[in-house]
Amino acid sequence: MKKIVVILAIAISIVSCNNGEKSETKVKELKTAYVDTSVLMKEYTAAKDVEAKYKAKGEEKGRQLQAEINRFKQEAQNFQAQAQANGQEWAQKKGAELQRREQQLAQAQQMLAQQLQQEGGVEMDSVIVGVKKFIKGYGKEKGYAYIYGTGDSNATILYAEDKADITKEIVKLLNEKYKASAAKK
Repeated sequence: MKKIVVILAIAISIVSCNNGEKSETKVKELKTAYVDTSVLMKEYTAAKDVEAKYKAKGEEKGRQLQAEINRFKQEAQNFQAQAQANGQEWAQKKGAELQRREQQLAQAQQMLAQQLQQEGGVEMDSVIVGVKKFIKGYGKEKGYAYIYGTGDSNATILYAEDKADITKEIVKLLNEKYKASAAKK
């Protein structure tokens, strides 16, 4: 009877060991990586091009507005010199006109800034959507279970080994794809 119990115990332990090995082989290690989104957006040519485009557009439209502002300032300086010579009634009328123009110029500056921000934001959103789509495809192709994002404003990763950083590779591939699409256009 003791022999049967010992044999049963050994058999159970062997079966349970084999089951443990099978369950261990079923658990596969998840392949993960991260992308530093701040670096990506600083080094991705498409993002730099959008930024440069709206900076140049802002400078161009800003020069036109600045010319108007300079004319207004000159007129305001002339107003002070002419106010005493032309009398109080003229000064009040001209002062009210200058105030209106000053408000119009301030509104024009604000509207220009909002317009450029909105247009640039829409275009940059499109770039970001493209980057996310690219990273998703890259992750599937390379067998990643997760690719995390981190950066200055969104610290979702508090620590990661440097070998898990695929930012440079992603930037390189995105820039190659962007150059190829720009060459086709």
